[in-house]
Amino acid sequence: MVDKVLATSAALALIEKLKSKHGNFFFHQSGGCCDNSAVNAYLPGELTIGAGDVYLGDIGGVPFYIGQNQYQYWMHTQLIVDVIEGTGGTFSLEGPEGSVFHARSRVFTEEEIKELDLR
Repeated sequence: MVDKVLATSAALALIEKLKSKHGNFFFHQSGGCCDNSAVNAYLPGELTIGAGDVYLGDIGGVPFYIGQNQYQYWMHTQLIVDVIEGTGGTFSLEGPEGSVFHARSRVFTEEEIKELDLR
Protein backbone atom coordinates (compact mmCIF):
# COMPACT_ATOMS: atom_id res chain seq x y z
CA MET A 1 0.00 0.00 0.00
CA VAL A 2 1.24 3.46 -0.92
CA ASP A 3 1.07 6.14 1.78
CA LYS A 4 0.06 9.63 0.69
CA VAL A 5 1.80 11.13 3.71
CA LEU A 6 4.85 9.97 5.70
CA ALA A 7 6.88 11.39 8.58
CA THR A 8 10.60 11.41 9.25
CA SER A 9 11.95 10.15 12.57
CA ALA A 10 12.44 13.79 13.67
CA ALA A 11 8.79 14.55 12.90
CA LEU A 12 7.63 11.43 14.73
CA ALA A 13 9.66 12.44 17.81
CA LEU A 14 8.09 15.93 17.80
CA ILE A 15 4.63 14.40 17.33
CA GLU A 16 5.17 12.23 20.43
CA LYS A 17 6.35 15.27 22.42
CA LEU A 18 3.25 17.23 21.40
CA LYS A 19 0.93 14.30 22.17
CA SER A 20 2.40 14.02 25.68
CA LYS A 21 1.92 17.77 26.26
CA HIS A 22 -1.42 18.36 24.53
CA GLY A 23 -3.15 15.03 23.94
CA ASN A 24 -5.01 14.59 20.66
CA PHE A 25 -4.40 16.92 17.77
CA PHE A 26 -4.48 16.83 13.97
CA PHE A 27 -2.53 18.16 11.01
CA HIS A 28 -3.75 20.35 8.19
CA GLN A 29 -1.68 21.30 5.15
CA SER A 30 -2.66 24.87 4.46
CA GLY A 31 -3.00 26.16 0.94
CA GLY A 32 -1.45 29.56 1.40
CA CYS A 33 -2.45 32.79 3.08
CA CYS A 34 -0.98 33.71 6.45
CA ASP A 35 1.40 30.79 7.01
CA ASN A 36 2.04 30.27 3.31
CA SER A 37 1.76 26.60 2.46
CA ALA A 38 2.65 25.02 5.77
CA VAL A 39 1.97 21.91 7.80
CA ASN A 40 0.04 23.06 10.85
CA ALA A 41 -0.84 21.09 13.97
CA TYR A 42 -4.13 22.01 15.63
CA LEU A 43 -5.98 21.02 18.77
CA PRO A 44 -9.58 19.84 18.29
CA GLY A 45 -11.85 22.84 17.78
CA GLU A 46 -9.11 25.19 16.54
CA LEU A 47 -9.91 24.49 12.88
CA THR A 48 -12.99 22.92 11.37
CA ILE A 49 -12.36 20.02 9.01
CA GLY A 50 -15.08 19.85 6.41
CA ALA A 51 -16.12 18.61 2.99
CA GLY A 52 -13.44 20.81 1.41
CA ASP A 53 -10.65 18.87 3.13
CA VAL A 54 -9.06 15.59 2.09
CA TYR A 55 -7.83 13.02 4.62
CA LEU A 56 -4.41 11.72 3.51
CA GLY A 57 -3.73 9.31 6.37
CA ASP A 58 -2.16 9.29 9.82
CA ILE A 59 1.41 10.05 10.82
CA GLY A 60 2.46 9.01 14.30
CA GLY A 61 -1.17 8.19 15.03
CA VAL A 62 -2.27 11.74 14.16
CA PRO A 63 -4.70 12.42 11.28
CA PHE A 64 -3.42 14.53 8.39
CA TYR A 65 -5.72 16.61 6.15
CA ILE A 66 -5.14 18.90 3.19
CA GLY A 67 -7.45 21.46 1.61
CA GLN A 68 -9.21 20.22 -1.54
CA ASN A 69 -7.75 22.94 -3.79
CA GLN A 70 -4.23 22.28 -2.52
CA TYR A 71 -4.79 18.53 -2.96
CA GLN A 72 -5.61 19.06 -6.63
CA TYR A 73 -2.12 20.49 -7.15
CA TRP A 74 -0.32 17.91 -4.99
CA MET A 75 -2.33 14.73 -5.52
CA HIS A 76 0.48 13.18 -7.57
CA THR A 77 3.00 13.68 -4.79
CA GLN A 78 3.74 11.95 -1.52
CA LEU A 79 4.08 14.42 1.34
CA ILE A 80 6.97 13.75 3.69
CA VAL A 81 6.63 15.67 6.94
CA ASP A 82 9.95 16.66 8.45
CA VAL A 83 11.13 19.09 11.12
CA ILE A 84 13.37 22.11 10.71
CA GLU A 85 14.71 24.52 13.32
CA GLY A 86 12.88 27.78 13.79
CA THR A 87 9.72 29.26 15.17
CA GLY A 88 7.50 29.06 12.09
CA GLY A 89 4.03 30.54 12.07
CA THR A 90 1.89 31.35 15.02
CA PHE A 91 -0.92 28.96 14.14
CA SER A 92 0.77 25.62 14.65
CA LEU A 93 1.00 23.74 17.95
CA GLU A 94 4.77 23.20 17.75
CA GLY A 95 5.53 26.95 17.54
CA PRO A 96 6.93 27.28 21.08
CA GLU A 97 9.12 24.16 20.69
CA GLY A 98 11.83 25.80 18.54
CA SER A 99 11.08 23.38 15.70
CA VAL A 100 8.71 23.62 12.77
CA PHE A 101 6.94 20.90 10.80
CA HIS A 102 7.97 21.16 7.15
CA ALA A 103 6.54 19.34 4.13
CA ARG A 104 8.80 17.87 1.50
CA SER A 105 7.43 15.90 -1.41
CA ARG A 106 8.23 13.45 -4.15
CA VAL A 107 6.25 12.59 -7.26
CA PHE A 108 4.59 9.18 -7.19
CA THR A 109 5.83 6.61 -9.69
CA GLU A 110 3.51 5.46 -12.49
CA GLU A 111 2.94 2.20 -10.58
CA GLU A 112 2.01 4.11 -7.41
CA ILE A 113 -0.35 6.38 -9.35
CA LYS A 114 -2.12 3.31 -10.74
CA GLU A 115 -2.38 1.76 -7.27
CA LEU A 116 -3.79 4.98 -5.85
CA ASP A 117 -6.10 5.37 -8.88
CA LEU A 118 -5.15 9.03 -9.39
CA ARG A 119 -5.75 9.12 -13.12
